[in-house]
Amino acid sequence: MTIAIWCILIAQILPYIAFGFVKGLDPEQPRFHVGDLKGQSVRAYGTHLNGLETFPWFAAAVIVSRVVGGPSRIVDLLAVVYILVRIGHLAAYISGRQPLRTGLWCTDRAVAVF
Repeated sequence: MTIAIWCILIAQILPYIAFGFVKGLDPEQPRFHVGDLKGQSVRAYGTHLNGLETFPWFAAAVIVSRVVGGPSRIVDLLAVVYILVRIGHLAAYISGRQPLRTGLWCTDRAVAVF
């Protein structure tokens, strides 16, 4: 397996790491109290959702590049950059660093497209 394929696994796990920072949800009905979240918890929930929304685009890009036989080293490099940017986005989102968060999101979209 290539590095890019391993990055798909990592990208799939990252939203659930973000969800670990959510505090105040009832385990019996986790979606019921989402509107009551405040501060870091609501931002962690937001980054969790954002990770779930962006994952299919990244996974599809890696899989398509493998199917069409694109340059493996370039795909691996872009996949690693995507993961690093997503980790930075997660940290910026949870810590409330808005301009940085948006910049990182735009960067991960650009990396996933290319």
